[in-house]
Amino acid sequence: MNAELEWKIANLPDSPGCYLMKHEGNIIYVGKAKNLKNRVSQYFHNSRAHTPKVCAMVEKIDDFDIILVEGELEAFTLECNLIKLHMPHYNILLKDDKAYPYIRVDLRQDYPRIELARRQERDGARYFGPYRGATVVREVMDVLNMLYPLRTCAHVIRPDKPRRPCVHHQIGRCMAPCAGNITREQYHEELDKALEFLNGHYKPVLDGLHARMTEAAKAMNYESAALYRDRMKAVEALLEKQTAISTQSSDRDVIAVLHHDADALVRLMFIRSGRMIGSEQFTLEGAGDDDTGEILTQFMLQYYGPENVPPREILLSHTVPEQGIVEELLSEQSGHRVYIQTPRRGDKMRLVSVALKNLREEAQKMDRRAANSYARTVGAAEELAKILGLPRTPRRIEGYDISNTQGAQSVASEVVMIDGVCANREYRHYRIKTVEGANDFASIAETITRRLTHGLNELEERRAQGLDGIGGKFSDLPDLILIDGGHGQVIAAKEAMDALGVTIPVFGLAKRIEEIVLPDSDTSILLDRHSNALHLIQRLRDEAHRFGIIHHRTLRAKASISSKLDSVPGVGETRRKNLLKQFKSVEALRQASVEEIAKTPGVPKNIAENVYKMLHPEDSQSPSSEGDLQ
Repeated sequence: MNAELEWKIANLPDSPGCYLMKHEGNIIYVGKAKNLKNRVSQYFHNSRAHTPKVCAMVEKIDDFDIILVEGELEAFTLECNLIKLHMPHYNILLKDDKAYPYIRVDLRQDYPRIELARRQERDGARYFGPYRGATVVREVMDVLNMLYPLRTCAHVIRPDKPRRPCVHHQIGRCMAPCAGNITREQYHEELDKALEFLNGHYKPVLDGLHARMTEAAKAMNYESAALYRDRMKAVEALLEKQTAISTQSSDRDVIAVLHHDADALVRLMFIRSGRMIGSEQFTLEGAGDDDTGEILTQFMLQYYGPENVPPREILLSHTVPEQGIVEELLSEQSGHRVYIQTPRRGDKMRLVSVALKNLREEAQKMDRRAANSYARTVGAAEELAKILGLPRTPRRIEGYDISNTQGAQSVASEVVMIDGVCANREYRHYRIKTVEGANDFASIAETITRRLTHGLNELEERRAQGLDGIGGKFSDLPDLILIDGGHGQVIAAKEAMDALGVTIPVFGLAKRIEEIVLPDSDTSILLDRHSNALHLIQRLRDEAHRFGIIHHRTLRAKASISSKLDSVPGVGETRRKNLLKQFKSVEALRQASVEEIAKTPGVPKNIAENVYKMLHPEDSQSPSSEGDLQ
């Protein structure tokens, strides 16, 4: 698990939404959650409880995105949309919409009935939903039928040929329009009340159910009271607001903007055929002081074009100046009329609220990331300064490590942190020249002496030119020096600085128990293992070790080639250097053919054959060409 993934997991919100697991930029799984923090974290813990399929998926996850929504049902329906859009490898791919029923009312009929539909058709009827499941829909339809006795049968009603009322009329569950007991106008009055309920005006229905439940409870008819209670719950579940799917089959974009420090964050949500299919996040650097409406205007004019054609409707979080002109420009680009709205209530406003909720979560995440970054860098340097008793926070910290193999190929590495961040361009290698054998103390002294001598000389030259130390190759002297080692190495570094007349704080980090060693004290300092200061110096120490090892391996490889090439007839100093420069390692040279070796500058074919034979003593002849093999 990479550090970025760990950070994202640690900063997940306690909110419902959908998560999109990724591998190398591709979405491999889409899931929903009531609480994203709890659900997503479970994937990366307790692997023994996972199925083999989930274990295989988790091993591939290198990133994930989240989309926040208002409620559980939104997450449920958004998950369906995203799965159908992206077809992730590890999801069970749904073939149809059977899990998401609708309520259908055909208003073209004289006596419409309320019925359950498995899918939304373009048949002129009015659809409500989709909803969580058929069971909940049937319960609510039963409630509607109890309060508004509309017909449930599919008989053709002919006023000139009345029918005998069925049992539903006898028990008060149907007004019997088939028998001519009610006019079309009276029937539609009751139907309109039911439609208002389906449109969200559910308080009269809930009040009626609550009154009946109370009456039943007072009469100690607890079974009936429980039935009314369950139907109230069914109504509330059915009428949970849904923004993930709308039955209007509309295409629209939702754009929200939020100021964040010196920048502006923009969230763009895509609604296609009434379904939220995804979103994008943009950071407009330096736009934090600009007017919100101007930010939205510039974003729309720059984002939409031939590659991103705007839909017919764009919902904005804030009003924009000269809205008519913007609509005209976007309409001209898209070839169809584009309408811009800034909703203040209703479902459209709730879509904008979802976009703003995602923006606020992103802003909080950025703040936490910035605070975490500060604590790990500048904050850690400040903490280290207090621990070491430094007069000010060190800006430039240099770390040193010695690498050798039984005293051979001894090198020193210098790595640099500026304001707590690794400055890779400032890294240096030093070949140890004056020390024989494995003597880390003397090697450290030589390295510090050479580093500071170069720095002092360059600093003097730059000051003579009216320049400061920052900007030179060596003249930017360290504020603090870390030695990878114990008390002996730190004393050697201190004595080297004293000899040059330089006073720079120096300390060591002993690996055994990660203790800080100071040159003028026999007592070491042990830091809490959660300390940011300890983590800072551990990163610096590990980076010095890594950088030194890499260079040392390169030198060993070159030495190995050089020692082997010394025994090849016709290979002198110049040709050996050219071969070293061309192939870098013995293995690379061994993998090369005679023709590839002969491409080295100054190496003719007969010498290339000698080199090849030296590296392949088991071969009786060199495969220099197809003709040679015959």
